[in-house]
Amino acid sequence: MFNNILLAVDLNNTDSQEKAMQVALQQAKSSGGTLHIMTVVPDFGMSMVGSFFPKDYEAKAREAVTEKLHAYVAEKIPKDIAVQHAVGHGTIYEEILRIAGECNADLIVMSSHRPELKDYLLGPNAARVVRHAKMSVMVVRGD
Repeated sequence: MFNNILLAVDLNNTDSQEKAMQVALQQAKSSGGTLHIMTVVPDFGMSMVGSFFPKDYEAKAREAVTEKLHAYVAEKIPKDIAVQHAVGHGTIYEEILRIAGECNADLIVMSSHRPELKDYLLGPNAARVVRHAKMSVMVVRGD
């Protein structure tokens, strides 16, 4: 049913990703599709903030996160599942949507926490992905 499943993970909070990962694995197994696992290195927000960090800070951060993502996949994903890795850099929901488009995802799977009051006013990343995605999105409660 789904050929390309994108699983967006937060490597700083892997416990809350477990349910979403199991759903994505089940979808990949049942359809024989490829599981694309991604995470995002947030940007500084304002260029002025970036000036306080060494010039190669972002490159080193992406490299470290890429290594961490590969280790996470090696630990959690069975060898019989076709897997691709992706590390975005920037705004979380924008990077999820960008990578979903690049890998021709027909399903995005992501975890979400129980919303707080500020999330209703500003909109969490999961809500933004659902609102703007051109493909199906499955949001799995992590709590």
